[in-house]
Amino acid sequence: MDKKEGGFLIGGIEAGGTKYVCAIADEHFNIVERITIASEDPEKALKHSIEFFQEYKIDKLGIGTFGPVDINPKSNSYGTIQNTPKIKWQNVNLYQIYKEALGVPVTIDTDVNAAALGEYHNGFGIGKKSVLYITIGTGVGAGLVVNGKTFNGLTHPEMGHISIRQREDDNFEGSCSFHQSCLEGLVSGPAIEKRMGIQGQLIEEDAYVWDLNAEYIGQALANYNLILSPEIILIGGGVSKQEHMFPKIRAAFKKYLNGYIVHERLENLAEYIKYPKLGQDAGLIGSFYL
Repeated sequence: MDKKEGGFLIGGIEAGGTKYVCAIADEHFNIVERITIASEDPEKALKHSIEFFQEYKIDKLGIGTFGPVDINPKSNSYGTIQNTPKIKWQNVNLYQIYKEALGVPVTIDTDVNAAALGEYHNGFGIGKKSVLYITIGTGVGAGLVVNGKTFNGLTHPEMGHISIRQREDDNFEGSCSFHQSCLEGLVSGPAIEKRMGIQGQLIEEDAYVWDLNAEYIGQALANYNLILSPEIILIGGGVSKQEHMFPKIRAAFKKYLNGYIVHERLENLAEYIKYPKLGQDAGLIGSFYL
């Protein structure tokens, strides 16, 4: 059945570690329809999403995906998922699969770059030249938009895998299969569960793990500020739903900068480091703009 009734339709995918969110938007970026598919099985996720987009006969498709992923349009492997811990997704070429199935232009970037782009256009990034978006959930990643363009270089940034200086009283070995105690290995959802033995949403607010996570996240944000100097930092992802952590993260950020960077926007950290205006939809909205 063709549900297209005239007008331009954009498809968007936010391919996350646990959820594969697909949506249709009109030419004004209003969401017409959406579905959520478990991302554990690539074959099922791809099949169901293709059927969804075919039903609407979309004109273009933007995909914000977990990585690492080849985001160079000139590369022969453009859109291919690379050394992800999600073994079943390794070497899956999203660009080729959707291009062949749908016959429309397909653009691919990271899920965090897409989220930063969504906030730049429709969220707290409006009026700002640069937006840094970090997601803390199944994995940890960060994306940057400068003057309306997502930042990519040799590949795309992997800011979730920077080294973190652990507290002297913290002997946790980390959970990252590549780097053990990198940022992702210390503060992601799987890291919290490995450290505590239960899932994060079941842990009390006063548990010591949240103080540790805030310390490490604030340390990472200070490093990002020193290197990238973004005009705003937004924290999304499942772990970010622990709202009680935000004041602690800001305090750690301030501690690690130690007064070195002076700017009026850093005088009110509640407006500099915050939850995205678009919430969990930031990546999906950004996929349309891709």
